Amino acid sequence: MLTLPAELSKLTIAFQPLFSKSVWKNAQDLLVGAILAPGKRTVTACLRVIGKSHDPHFQNYHRVLNRAHWSTLRASRILLHLLIGTFVPTGELVFGLDDTIERRRGEKITAKGIYRDPVRSSHSHLVKASGLRWLSCMLLANVSWAGAIWGLPFLTVLCPSARYYETKKRRHQKLTERAWQTIALLARWLPGRSLVFVTDSSFAVFRLLDKVRRLEDVSLITRLRIDAQLYDLVPQREAKQPGRPRVKGARRLSPEQRLQDRKTRWKKRVLEHWYGHQSRAVEVYSEICLWGTSGKPYVPIRWVLVRDPNGEFEPQAFLSTSPSHTPEQILMWFVRRWRMEVTFEEARAHLGIETQRQWNDLAIGRSTPLLFGLFSLVTLKANSLARDAESLVRTAAWYAKEEPTFSDAIALVRRCLWSSYHFEMSKSKTDIVKIPRSLLERLTDAMCYAA
Repeated sequence: MLTLPAELSKLTIAFQPLFSKSVWKNAQDLLVGAILAPGKRTVTACLRVIGKSHDPHFQNYHRVLNRAHWSTLRASRILLHLLIGTFVPTGELVFGLDDTIERRRGEKITAKGIYRDPVRSSHSHLVKASGLRWLSCMLLANVSWAGAIWGLPFLTVLCPSARYYETKKRRHQKLTERAWQTIALLARWLPGRSLVFVTDSSFAVFRLLDKVRRLEDVSLITRLRIDAQLYDLVPQREAKQPGRPRVKGARRLSPEQRLQDRKTRWKKRVLEHWYGHQSRAVEVYSEICLWGTSGKPYVPIRWVLVRDPNGEFEPQAFLSTSPSHTPEQILMWFVRRWRMEVTFEEARAHLGIETQRQWNDLAIGRSTPLLFGLFSLVTLKANSLARDAESLVRTAAWYAKEEPTFSDAIALVRRCLWSSYHFEMSKSKTDIVKIPRSLLERLTDAMCYAA
């Protein structure tokens, strides 16, 4: 049976207190199987690749997900502290918040709904998908041996459909409400650290922004509507001034009006880390003001308007709930958000997201967060094994690859796991390795049935 090598078990030992002794043993087997299995990440696929396809007590491995008592929330907290200690021990912590749709069908999957498919849809064409909506929180940190910012998931929350809440006779929790719960939770987990959350325009909601700005050392960066209603900050109230306190100042020009105003003073900036690791010369305009509307909170923000002198991309506006942030910081942190889309795609390609077959509610609520967390765990393990970027990258005469990706990271971890077997070397021919027949058959089975 394959087991975790000593250099890799040092990472996983932090999770042992979450499980009983018997469940921990089965959980380790599933972890090894999930890393090594190609294609689908079902429990049976994990058992096959580690040589337990004929175990008569296979149902015990299913019970790790659908019955055993352990907390995914506590596991998320442990994983978060491992990631922070490895990649961001000091300085501000930048997190990405985004939702993704796991396409699933089945009458027994009660939390599923019908959502807009963000991958297949466009501005002119709407595609709907049946499945589960997940809100994923990722640490956007620099991975030195990869030479890039990676999105490292550690907390993934299920956001059931409105129909699900109707059957439970509960009030439907919107995506922004789930986002607020996540932000408040991390603020409690990480006292004393400066937290920056980066989101897309779906989270540019007045009530969410107002709640976030009231937290100490917590800020949120997102897109701003190009036609946003902006106002001056509330002027200082005089002593004994009659009347109700004002909630906003005079109306200001919207970002769209600023684009057309010839008096707008643009400042030229060169952003070093634009999309695709390229530097980009842009023109920016920034203000500190209030954003809001009648009946909703008026939130103090710093907003930034960006345009390309060459006209290669449309002007865009961004905001931060912390007026102390500079325009360069806002743009630099927002660009990191794109790495979340890369993580979603690579998790589907290499970790089998959407290939699970659980119908039990508890198993569904655990399997997808575990697979996303496996992305971060593999990255941590690759970090402990990687010597340099050149040794990680898989190249060929027809493919010049400069920087390692997640496929290289998981290949490194798999190589370490497979080599944990003690192979025998031929005394006469040092280039010949004797492989146990059971392992050879397992490798052959994995290759032949790889999808």
